[in-house]
Amino acid sequence: MPRARVHITGASGSGTTTLGRALAQRLAVPHFDTDDFFWVPTDPPYRRKREVADRLRLLHELLGERRAWVLSGSLDSWGTTLVPLFDLVVWLDTPTDIRLARVAARQRVRYGRAAIAPGGALYDEHRAFLAWTAAYDTDLSEGRSRRRHESWLSELPCKVLRLDGTRPTRRLVRDVLAARASP
Repeated sequence: MPRARVHITGASGSGTTTLGRALAQRLAVPHFDTDDFFWVPTDPPYRRKREVADRLRLLHELLGERRAWVLSGSLDSWGTTLVPLFDLVVWLDTPTDIRLARVAARQRVRYGRAAIAPGGALYDEHRAFLAWTAAYDTDLSEGRSRRRHESWLSELPCKVLRLDGTRPTRRLVRDVLAARASP
């Protein structure tokens, strides 16, 4: 198998995990998601962050010697040591309203409709996460934002492919495969 080390990134709800899984399946290579390394497994999930050194150690152990893999998610603020491993970075750009709808649907599946509804045990957290997701395009803080992602992308030494995250997944996979084939 030729070397294929692809990182897919974008805002929450942009479709990075969906494309990552589909591309990995098409290439018959492992798929990893940064959330699995960023967060310590908890029930309910996403409650405690893993220390940066531990995240990086785990990812380097999994990715370092492999010739091919797909990594989805965001690591622009903590994954600098992984950048030399990338052959291609794919940026998914998806409008805020679509991302919010995707995130809300994902939250309903993950936690259950009742838990995130008004009065539900996770309602406040759900609303806060949607607000954080919505602020991505306009947030000027040092947190995860379009501004920070754009800056990170502009400094990458590898090829960056920018795609419309509203396109069907099968077409996005074809676009990535075509970009890998071109010099």
